[in-house]
Amino acid sequence: MNQPTYATSGLTKVYGEGHSAVHALRGVDLEIPSGDIVVLLGPSGSGKSTLLNIVGGLDRGTDGVVTFRDQTLSDMSEAELTRYRRNHVGFVFQFYNLMPSLTARENVELVTEIAADPMDADEALALVGLKERTDHFPAQLSGGEQQRVAIARAIAKQPDVLFCDEPTGALDSETGRSVLRVLSDVNERLGSTVLMVTHAASQAQMADRVIHFADGAIREIVENTKKLSPEEIAW
Repeated sequence: MNQPTYATSGLTKVYGEGHSAVHALRGVDLEIPSGDIVVLLGPSGSGKSTLLNIVGGLDRGTDGVVTFRDQTLSDMSEAELTRYRRNHVGFVFQFYNLMPSLTARENVELVTEIAADPMDADEALALVGLKERTDHFPAQLSGGEQQRVAIARAIAKQPDVLFCDEPTGALDSETGRSVLRVLSDVNERLGSTVLMVTHAASQAQMADRVIHFADGAIREIVENTKKLSPEEIAW
């Protein structure tokens, strides 16, 4: 078997102390296979975004071990975590976080200028279906187009892992399916592992595996024997 992209052992995350402490993660043991589309599914507050932030290097666990391939993220310094994020991961959030004064191309170039082995910004935008919109500003783009610019920006560094936190949460059904199609295409063309947080159970049907969260713990992991295409997903 291939080495997993991520493994966690006894991972906990506690915010606050004493009676007011919030246990966001409660001893999570998990392996994420390389090259899979993995959906983290569960209600708000179940721990899925907390896990995403920790394995993405944006936050640290309170206890436990997190590894990326043969590297132990939980032992890294802040500078090492910064290099890890820069060299290995891309992030796509519910709200697009584009710079309004920059064109689509220039927003993508923010990443290509610091990445070790980036693709051309125009190539990344073409990959998400925006070849004709490269010189448009965010205000001139629809919500779905802005989200695709955000995806292009994330994939331009050719990341090993693409993290997506509610990437269709602000989109209608047709636009949301088009964004899921882009994520599926990125997984197939670049071989990137895709981790997607959502509360929409129907979207889990496009995943290779689904991790169900509740109360800071994994309740169930399901491998999909028959994946649906994004176009087949009910909204």
